[in-house]
Amino acid sequence: MGLRAQVRTRDGWAVQHAIVTMTDMTGAQVARAAADADGLVKDDLTLAPGPYTVIVTAMGYVPVASTAVVTSSGRAEVGTVVLARQGGVELPPPGAWSLDPAHSSVGAVAQHLGISSVHGRFKEFGGRIEIVETEGGYGNSRVDCVITAASIDTGNGLRDKHLRSPDFLDVERFPEITYRSTGLDPAGPDRWIVHGTLSLHGIERAVDLELSYLGTGPDPWGGTRAAFRATTELRREDFAMNFNQVVEAGISAIGTTLRVELDIQAVQGDSVPGM
Repeated sequence: MGLRAQVRTRDGWAVQHAIVTMTDMTGAQVARAAADADGLVKDDLTLAPGPYTVIVTAMGYVPVASTAVVTSSGRAEVGTVVLARQGGVELPPPGAWSLDPAHSSVGAVAQHLGISSVHGRFKEFGGRIEIVETEGGYGNSRVDCVITAASIDTGNGLRDKHLRSPDFLDVERFPEITYRSTGLDPAGPDRWIVHGTLSLHGIERAVDLELSYLGTGPDPWGGTRAAFRATTELRREDFAMNFNQVVEAGISAIGTTLRVELDIQAVQGDSVPGM
């Protein structure tokens, strides 16, 4: 019986010590509980059936209010509550930011045999972010990234060798994968759409990234770091990577769509201190 909820950030992390408050329709508080280290909220008091208002707050986050209905069991299952960071339309302070490869990841996920996923990552990459703030917003900000194609790693040596071959990345002819942004538009609280050009396998295509800004803070080496998460989907055929092996029942061994997942830390300035 009682109150159950899970409090998370947009990128899936637990919001520790978030406060969940329930009030009845008269505005009287009937329950108040704090999230634990896993973002889980539990309060075992008995609640009378009916509608309640649930308010979730946490320092540094925008409060969220919703309605919950308590059933005859006396339980209110609020489910997962997603909090956006306060001031979510902001970005890091203007200026240059350098990608930190040691604390970032550039990954891709492809479907395998129609039933599971193969995860890969590029181990060598670098880049620079230029935050430009004008009266019109942040639209002139830029992102430039260079990835070493041969650094692909899926945890299987034979598969990685095939991915480096002319069937896929053809790393001898096209050793680098590059991304150059061309614009930036807000898409909601702490979310942005990055417009840019991806050069892959010798072909350039316009590619948009769905970007979440996760916040800024100090690091142990005296620097300031900003964190981002970005995703997009690519079709292999758009970059002339048409190899496919069809197994029984017409199922492709490797899916034609790749989901790209970027978890990025950037350090303020033109160099990356520490490791």
